Amino acid sequence: MRIALFATCIVDAMYPKVALATVRVLERLGHEVVFPPGQGCCSQMHVNSGYFDDALPVVRNHVRAFSAADYDVTVAPSGSCVASLGHQQPMIARAGGDESLARDAEAVAANTYELSQLLTDVLGVTDAAAQLGSWFPHPVTYHPSCHGLRLLRLGDRQKDLIASVAGLELVPLPDAEECCGFGGTFSFKVPEVSAAMAEEKIDNIVSTGAKLCTGGDASCLMHLGGAMARRDTGVATVHFAEILASTRENPLEVSGPVELSIPGRRAPRPAASSTPSSRPSAPSAARGGAR
Repeated sequence: MRIALFATCIVDAMYPKVALATVRVLERLGHEVVFPPGQGCCSQMHVNSGYFDDALPVVRNHVRAFSAADYDVTVAPSGSCVASLGHQQPMIARAGGDESLARDAEAVAANTYELSQLLTDVLGVTDAAAQLGSWFPHPVTYHPSCHGLRLLRLGDRQKDLIASVAGLELVPLPDAEECCGFGGTFSFKVPEVSAAMAEEKIDNIVSTGAKLCTGGDASCLMHLGGAMARRDTGVATVHFAEILASTRENPLEVSGPVELSIPGRRAPRPAASSTPSSRPSAPSAARGGAR
């Protein structure tokens, strides 16, 4: 299958190794991943702020980029952005009087999947250890983001994939479905409320005893990770794509500060007795160092 990657703004600009982890997982399954040129923002920030006129050319750009590409489906490591494509882009096009664009936006959105959706519903992945070789021997708690939970109705797709990773201990998060307080522009407009919501979420994360919190949206993980660092909780955040990309041969390192990044290849050991991995090699772009 030929899969187009919609990287999303925050991943592309701040956490590009999350996109590389997504590519690594999909190529491990034998699929070809392409990156349509010209892609940019999904327009969610514009729409949430009420700037519909400014959002319209952003919608046009997204539809143009993903209509021109030759692919079977599109994937994004973000429930928030995938939800925006179907929930907001057709509305913006119709508000701008462009019904043709609205229909094209609906077609693009219908063929775009959040990563756990694609893995579970399209590619049939239910056991990350057996089918992806995922290995991550650490206690982890999981925060489900609002858009994925409420708009995409992802249910337990992300959590079930995480729980199927070899060696991983999934620690239940109290009041997991409560919002973390980020909410895109909400955190800028009412920072006091946003911060208070984050504090409640962080209290629950810390109560689990896990030193890692995972989820499917880099924006929520950034919000929580920054607040936990300021509180010196000792808990870090990591995108679930990176946990799926972690293997025994190339594990995600968690010693020291954990960033939203995937590890580089380990240097060969002096003794040549180890058996080489039979898995396909990762793309060359994903072989660089994690930090």
